[in-house]
Amino acid sequence: MKRFLLQFLLSLCLAAICCITSRAQGQATVQGKITDKDRKPIHGVTVAEVDEEGRTIKADRTDVDGNFSLKIVNKKHKLNISHISFKTVEVAIGDKTVINQSLESATKDLGDVVVISQRRADNGMVPINERNLTTAQVRINAKDLEEMQSASIDQALQGRLTGVDITASSGDPGAGMQIRIRGTSSINGATNPLIVVDGLPYETSIPSDFNFGTSDEVGYAQLLNIAPSDIRDISILKDAAATAVWGSRAANGVVVINTKRGGVSRPVLAYTFKGSITKQPEAIPMLKGDQYSTLIPEEYMNSVGTPLPQSVKEFQYDPNDPYWYYNYSNNTKWIDAITQTGYAQDHNISMTGGGEKARYFASLGYFNQKGTTIGTGLDRINTRINLDYIVSEKIKFRSDFSYSYTNNDRNFAI
Repeated sequence: MKRFLLQFLLSLCLAAICCITSRAQGQATVQGKITDKDRKPIHGVTVAEVDEEGRTIKADRTDVDGNFSLKIVNKKHKLNISHISFKTVEVAIGDKTVINQSLESATKDLGDVVVISQRRADNGMVPINERNLTTAQVRINAKDLEEMQSASIDQALQGRLTGVDITASSGDPGAGMQIRIRGTSSINGATNPLIVVDGLPYETSIPSDFNFGTSDEVGYAQLLNIAPSDIRDISILKDAAATAVWGSRAANGVVVINTKRGGVSRPVLAYTFKGSITKQPEAIPMLKGDQYSTLIPEEYMNSVGTPLPQSVKEFQYDPNDPYWYYNYSNNTKWIDAITQTGYAQDHNISMTGGGEKARYFASLGYFNQKGTTIGTGLDRINTRINLDYIVSEKIKFRSDFSYSYTNNDRNFAI
């Protein structure tokens, strides 16, 4: 039994010695330098030991001098030398301990490519290079107006354009807006700008007694009939140089409005909704009915020196007279009686698309607004269809169709 154990231990030792010897014979350290065709070292080259199936066993990267050092597992494997800017090379290891390799560039020289981009500005007729633009112009994109809840374009532009003053005549829905470019001073007193929509000027036909501050969509260019969601961009031509394009009508500035048009794409259907709630702020403190009726007789007495005549029964709250008592002794809050919580909702659905030749844009919108004053409101239904057909670079056809119905409830002055 002891003899058997001794033979087994001797056999195990011999087997271990053989394995260690064979492992020592298979492992080796390979060093080298990687350079380009001009003998310049390449930094960051990946040197990897790969087996017969291309699997990576170990890897190393070259330093700034292009040197690497890698302990390999099996001399029968290969070294895979790769870099993003050079062609990949595989080298057999064998009995080599030093491997210096020169890599060939994998980049290809391209011809000179010059890209020139010029920003263009639209003056209402044709787009021209911005560097050639000699007029004072400010522009706002539709993206800047998307987050706003507004019934018309002039409301959306309030406070957003330098040198353009837009004020409202009142807070009622559909009330006119006052647009002034370059201030309110003018030699002849006419400071109304010209409105141009998709290259078509809107005639205002303002009479001599026209009140610009209280104008509505009928009196001033029908700005309420253009849905803000249909606008692509708006340009304001400030100075009198715009008369070179639009004549004397543009002496007080031009508001150029461009609506959205179709593009090269598959049909795209979009729906937008905007809603808001409005409430009037708290009114200034006012006297109650009995306080007012007490104050008036005192003021009359202080100014005249005699009591208020008995004929003025509005301030004589006699309980024996039911008419005067119940009609003039109530403390009615008239501000609360004529105001309400207002709201606005704006729905718009549009479809755009087209090909290389024919392009289209169609939209349908509904706007409903109730003012904070009882009896005021605005209902509007508008639709627009813009069609474009490109025959060639020099011949293009375009057609614009729009329809709008507006119902405006206002407190007209008698």
